[in-house]
Amino acid sequence: MNIAFVPARCGSKAIRFKNIKEFCGKPLIYWNLLALEHSEKVDKVYVATDCQEIEDVVSRFNFKKVEVYQRTKESAQDTSATEDVMLEFLMFNKFEDNDKFILVQATSPITQSEDFDKAIEQLERSDSDSLLTVVNEKRFYWNSDGTPMNYDYRNRPRRQDFEGFYLENGAFYINSVANVRRDKNRLSGKISLYEMQDYTSIEIDEDLDWVIAEKYMHQHVLSKKLLRDKKIKLFLSDVDGTLTDAGMYYDIHGNEMKKFNTHDGKGFELLRKQGIKTGLITSENTKIVENRAKKLKVDYLYQGLEHKGKLEIAKEICEKEGITLDDVAYIGDDINCKELLSNVGIAACPSSSLNEIKEMYSIINLNSKGGEGAVREFVELLRKENLI
Repeated sequence: MNIAFVPARCGSKAIRFKNIKEFCGKPLIYWNLLALEHSEKVDKVYVATDCQEIEDVVSRFNFKKVEVYQRTKESAQDTSATEDVMLEFLMFNKFEDNDKFILVQATSPITQSEDFDKAIEQLERSDSDSLLTVVNEKRFYWNSDGTPMNYDYRNRPRRQDFEGFYLENGAFYINSVANVRRDKNRLSGKISLYEMQDYTSIEIDEDLDWVIAEKYMHQHVLSKKLLRDKKIKLFLSDVDGTLTDAGMYYDIHGNEMKKFNTHDGKGFELLRKQGIKTGLITSENTKIVENRAKKLKVDYLYQGLEHKGKLEIAKEICEKEGITLDDVAYIGDDINCKELLSNVGIAACPSSSLNEIKEMYSIINLNSKGGEGAVREFVELLRKENLI
């Protein structure tokens, strides 16, 4: 059995409630738990906390593998070592000696499911007793007495010829239950090194670390996972600023007009032919949009919204269709779209959107402006990726 163990104290001196502070749109601890939940090698995940707030947040994730372990006050002090809570946990829980114990650090959120799986496989294939994660550092270090630590300055190597050295990145550690109990340490005996990408060297301890880690997460992980191997069942769109250019037009009689794009109309037709349900959700309430919805033959039209937000409307549609928000693609451009954009399976925005929307970590920034084929571009992207 492979057991993952994630310590998550309430206390944090530099960043208050760090473990559940929002990181790339989700609580920090969510990212490691998500990776562990989808790991093929990890059987069970325990979050060790002394904090009701953290327990409540973790419970809302509804991950099947995850349980919360209430650590004692003695193992949750500022002076407590991680090994203290590890040993406490193993004392109160019965596991087999040869079970794998995987210590996971929530402050390394970039770790992916495949990292856990590959590291476990590496340890199983080796004759090592334990394993830790590292990155290869190609930097030149010096001692305080002015002597070089890891190279000869008289024969300075080129970076591509420099072997560098391995830096412990703190992402996770693997040992057997028996070894942890016996040696009272996360590592024992012969140690194997599992090398990770250099950007995983960041550990979140200070505010600056947080900013850098979010940038790395977006660049190396989230941007590659926005398009997933899962079929979309419902396509929703905002209207003003998305299907239109957000302009306000009036004729000589004072009648309001809106400018739509025929390419977007073709996009809705392509969705319909693929059997994808479609809908428009807009805060405005006009006959123009009603007529456009009829022309597009959308399955759902919600205007005005009154006291309901767009997310609530989308949830109602999902309930009617027997699907989840993860099955939904949505395109919007303004702050009243943000909550829904943050919760759907795939989100996109026109290039003319507000910066607050374009800077979201979970969004696809399209090249087209609102009213100039942005919806069609999104549809074509979904088709290209075989998601509809």
